[in-house]
Amino acid sequence: MSAGTKDDPWQLTTAPGTSEYTMYRDDAADPPALVCQVGSTRLSYRASAIDDLTAWLREQGDWVPLGAADENKPAAEGTIEAWGRDPGNPVGGWYGLRKGYRGRFGMYLPPLLEALGLIELTHDARNNSARAKPEGD
Repeated sequence: MSAGTKDDPWQLTTAPGTSEYTMYRDDAADPPALVCQVGSTRLSYRASAIDDLTAWLREQGDWVPLGAADENKPAAEGTIEAWGRDPGNPVGGWYGLRKGYRGRFGMYLPPLLEALGLIELTHDARNNSARAKPEGD
């Protein structure tokens, strides 16, 4: 697996396997960020999302729908996307850092967590879900 740096980013694919993108960790950013490059579009999310989302999925104890949505569209309740913008999450709202590009948390974060071995992810044509890996796996 790559190092997850700007020079050696993670090579990822969305859950349905339809789009490829790269992501890397930028610890020099304030706050530390995950930079996601999808074609010519650059999105960024708080790096703390890795640990926070993994912990939240563990608390849920079961499969949670991804529910990816653009920033200007509502996120379906009970989805990873909704949690990634909820004022009750550990950062008090959006994990996305770039206004206008803060959505799609449910699309781009779960494949990274799966690649890091932290969660399980379904890979259907649509309506995918994720869950924390059982303890000890």
